[in-house]
Amino acid sequence: MSDIILTVDGIDLVELYGENNAKLNLLRRSFPDVTITSRGNSLKLSGEKKEAQAAKSKFEQMVRYLREQQELPVQAVEDLLTGEGNVFEVRIPVNGDSSGGSVILHGREGRPIKAKTRNQKKMIEVCENNDIVFAVGPAGTGKTYTAVAIAVRSLKNKLVKKIVLTRPAVEAGENLGFLPGDLKEKVDPYLRPLYDALDDMLPMDKLNFFMENRTIEIAPLAFMRGRTLDNAYIILDEAQNATPLQLKMFLTRLGPSAKCIITGDLSQIDLPHHQKSGLRQAMEILDGVEGIAVINLTAEDVVRHRLVKEIIRAYDKIEAEEKLRRDRRKAEQEAALAGLPMAEANPPAYAQKDTDLNVGS
Repeated sequence: MSDIILTVDGIDLVELYGENNAKLNLLRRSFPDVTITSRGNSLKLSGEKKEAQAAKSKFEQMVRYLREQQELPVQAVEDLLTGEGNVFEVRIPVNGDSSGGSVILHGREGRPIKAKTRNQKKMIEVCENNDIVFAVGPAGTGKTYTAVAIAVRSLKNKLVKKIVLTRPAVEAGENLGFLPGDLKEKVDPYLRPLYDALDDMLPMDKLNFFMENRTIEIAPLAFMRGRTLDNAYIILDEAQNATPLQLKMFLTRLGPSAKCIITGDLSQIDLPHHQKSGLRQAMEILDGVEGIAVINLTAEDVVRHRLVKEIIRAYDKIEAEEKLRRDRRKAEQEAALAGLPMAEANPPAYAQKDTDLNVGS
């Protein structure tokens, strides 16, 4: 048996242990054979030497994370305990880096709006060096919020004269039928996430002024046809719900001095089954074109509730399994048509490879 006593100074013990010791209890559940006792700023670990040392190592990682990040989310504790990825490489410390490079702009009441993950910061850097950027990733990774912040910063710095925010007016699996009101009242519910982001970044009076004089314009994607948008920062949100023709139309609106961010989540396509999403096609067609870049955000970049990451992974796993089953059925059908024995009807190598890559992404 081994007893290890650790002393923690200079950090918030409530943040470290969690309310009602919620985070400390996660450590206890991960090491059931180690007795973990806390008294003030001292922690005692009692148990088999190897297990006690392993618990000590994980607890020290929790302390290090809290010191570096100035916060210790429950999700970070779970990731530390499971050894899932390198949590120190995913999040940016709350205080930013030494150069302040994670701050995008200061929003309402001077509140700093920052990149919260390394990939969000990479998105900012990529947008500075390219005129068209595809930001693709699952829900909750801050794609839209970061894109709007980048555009507002460019407007404040007078790099552009206006911001144009657009998204397809597609219902998420529902048919709402007739909506009352004028045209603005009909389309505003579809554009609400863009308004929410702007509300965080600009005082209400200034935002209303920009909206009234069309310095900031929010419109459905269908209204972009025939326009030329120059000296503007243009954001196409929810691009997975744009058809190939719509996306081509949108991309050809750009004037000589325009910049554009296209955000989307390929796992949440709300188009009718007979329509294909134009987002993946556009990314493939434009791959390698100078001035166009792609930034991929993952479940590790989720900044919403800690369970969102687990939800995304669970759905990704199911979708990967369904894809593997479809590939097997297709291979069996092709083998039957070719007169081959069913034993030879295995899915092509690339299908298995793609599935392995997607599980848990």
